[in-house]
Amino acid sequence: MFAHLPTPQQDPILSLSVAYRNDPRTEKVDLGIGVYKNNLGETPIMLAIQQAQQLLLETQTTKSYVGLAGCEEFNTSITNLLLSGTSAMGRVSAIQTPGASGALRMLGDLMKVAKPDTTVWLSNPSYVNHQPVMEAAGLKVKHYRYFSTETKQVDIGAMLEDISTAGPNDVVLLHGCCHNPTGADIDFEAWKTITALSQKNGFIPFVDIAYQGFGDGLDEDAQGLRFMADNLEEMMITTSCSKNFGLYRERTGAAIVVGKNQTDVNNAKGKLLQLARATYTMPPDHGAALVKTVLNSDPLTDIWKQELVSMRLRLVNLRKQLCNELRTVHNSQQFDFIESHKGMFTVLGFSQTQMTQLREQYGIYGVGDGRINIAGLTEKDIPYVANAIATIS
Repeated sequence: MFAHLPTPQQDPILSLSVAYRNDPRTEKVDLGIGVYKNNLGETPIMLAIQQAQQLLLETQTTKSYVGLAGCEEFNTSITNLLLSGTSAMGRVSAIQTPGASGALRMLGDLMKVAKPDTTVWLSNPSYVNHQPVMEAAGLKVKHYRYFSTETKQVDIGAMLEDISTAGPNDVVLLHGCCHNPTGADIDFEAWKTITALSQKNGFIPFVDIAYQGFGDGLDEDAQGLRFMADNLEEMMITTSCSKNFGLYRERTGAAIVVGKNQTDVNNAKGKLLQLARATYTMPPDHGAALVKTVLNSDPLTDIWKQELVSMRLRLVNLRKQLCNELRTVHNSQQFDFIESHKGMFTVLGFSQTQMTQLREQYGIYGVGDGRINIAGLTEKDIPYVANAIATIS
């Protein structure tokens, strides 16, 4: 049965973590996989999550099944976090999923059932798992231009030109904030223009917002998403609690459908539950229970928001420090764009060969497409990393 299977290709991101762990050098830096680290190089459990875990330990009375939709209190809380104050709150349904990748697959399967000829448009570049998941669901994939390799910013003219050709059989996938892998985000005017194009041409937006709170703030990062939800009849959303709640290994996400009316989205949710039953049956409970506990407690919500602000501001400062080191010590302004990017990631503009040099000569692990995880830096790493970048560039 298995003899004819080809040798599998390694995952371009997850394989880096294995290589990093096996690297015997003491001077090495992991800027590959997208996790947040503090100034000690640790990925901590957030204080709000620690306190929520203690509450669960004291009050949880069962480990019985939670149901196909997962924790409904979580579904309500996470929907409120994203869409509160919009007209979509009266015509939305959500299910808890095993992380945002699970949500992507569930909505991909839903699109295949609802409209088999759907083509999903992805930014070029986009999150490495977007295309494999959509293709695994049996959907066609196209790309719209997004990132200028010259300016290291969004090429908004090219992006809008490509998206304007999408029609009623198309879904346009957008990054809600903190674009992965580039760190370059569209502005609010672009969100309004894409909304108008959707109204005119009939394509459905699909917003993947995995980093809410890591860009400009919780509400600021959802501004474009909320405008769309207020002004369009239909859209889809995936979200993750890996980054902003630090729940990486708990695989906590949600798939959200906004429709013309509550009947439509209830039907969509029913189909999602059937699809979930045939895939993983129901998602793990622990992460969702923690998020629900935090968001349903004013004191814990306040603690969580303060922690999230501190993490966001630290990312901003790490960007500034890296750029300042390159400017003042290496007399290089080539990488000033890093300071304008948002969230965890930046694309250096390095070739595959240069990224291999970073890894082999300096033990600095980044993705082959040039992406580095700013959130993987520690303050003490910055001189070493800046020197390596300046030397190889």
